Amino acid sequence: MNILYLEHYAGSPEMGMEFRPYYLSREWVKMGHKVTIIAGDYSHLRKKNPIVTRDFQSEDIDGIEYVWVKTGSYEGNGVARALTMERFVRKLYTCSRMIAQRWKPDIVIASSTYPLDTWPAQKISKIAQCKYIHEVHDLWPATLYEVGGMSKKHPFVVAMQIAENSAYKHCDLCVSLTPYSKGYMVQHGLEPEKWVNVQNGIVEEEWDNPDPLPEEHQKFFEEHKDKFIVGYFGGHALSNALDNLLDAAKMITDPGIIFVLVGNGVKKENLIKRKQDESIDNVFFLPPIKKSVVPTLTKQFDVSIMTGVPSPLYKYGLCMNKMYDSMMAGKPIICAISAPKTLVDEYNCGEQISDVSPFEIAKSVERFARMSEGDRQKIGINGRNAVKKNYTYKKLAECFIQRIDK
Repeated sequence: MNILYLEHYAGSPEMGMEFRPYYLSREWVKMGHKVTIIAGDYSHLRKKNPIVTRDFQSEDIDGIEYVWVKTGSYEGNGVARALTMERFVRKLYTCSRMIAQRWKPDIVIASSTYPLDTWPAQKISKIAQCKYIHEVHDLWPATLYEVGGMSKKHPFVVAMQIAENSAYKHCDLCVSLTPYSKGYMVQHGLEPEKWVNVQNGIVEEEWDNPDPLPEEHQKFFEEHKDKFIVGYFGGHALSNALDNLLDAAKMITDPGIIFVLVGNGVKKENLIKRKQDESIDNVFFLPPIKKSVVPTLTKQFDVSIMTGVPSPLYKYGLCMNKMYDSMMAGKPIICAISAPKTLVDEYNCGEQISDVSPFEIAKSVERFARMSEGDRQKIGINGRNAVKKNYTYKKLAECFIQRIDK
């Protein structure tokens, strides 16, 4: 089967995020399918972008054909980024016949951060007379007005809403990463039987032979090996609510408990300044690491923690990569995010806090610190067993294809 995967921001382990298209595609290649990913030449999510001199320039990455479209670069979420979206969609739409004839897809997947890619996906599938799958990462335009504060009447939001409604109406299948989005999508035109939830996951091989810790990190953990470590890894942005962690840390008087925040982001300097100004001596910051080092990093934690500011979009469920990584690490998870039932609750692999105040976070940390190591291991193993059984990319890729075949 020829699979054509349209994902503006698709990356790879070498380039960086987004990883999902690569991991699913690699499994499909192993299953005997031919996969082509069409992506933009620039993404703010990648640590390394490809050098592209012409539209539809292609290269082979681990058996997957990557095809690059020149979109231009940008900073932030302003007009420049919107123009790159327009270029990507316009070029795919204009060249739809060429794409359909050159790659002869049996399936077209529009893997959608923003839903405008439905237009070229629909046209390509019509020309190729093949199935059109709409895969939803983020609920745009809901994200724009629920979180971004944009008016529903803003022309950009209106354009996104028209595209989203069309995608739900015309797709043969809608694959949602979030587990509770079905009702929203049905309200916007999706036939209920076309909805399926295929979440993110892990790659077992990466956990069998992980990369070592950088020297700075290794030295830190050696110096603090006698401490109870509450570990956070990932972005340091406003949405991650890391000020709550600092507030919780201030409430904990046990000198044996420390918080370690690994990563980078726009809030990091402010958080470090808070630590210094307020003498929060049980909080430490370490530089970001490569994804291949995450298994080694999480071994150093006693508890892994996830935090986030309250958001109306969390009612559709969580699908954060760090949740699956924390489960695979076999460590108890504190999920301090206001959301419906998560995998943390479902598989009893930690504690989901409904009240995400610093006081409740501190209480949860102290509860885990008082537990015996054996009891914490049992909780952590629940998560590891669940993710290995249900959320490896091998199983997710199989589920995706099986649902299409139905």
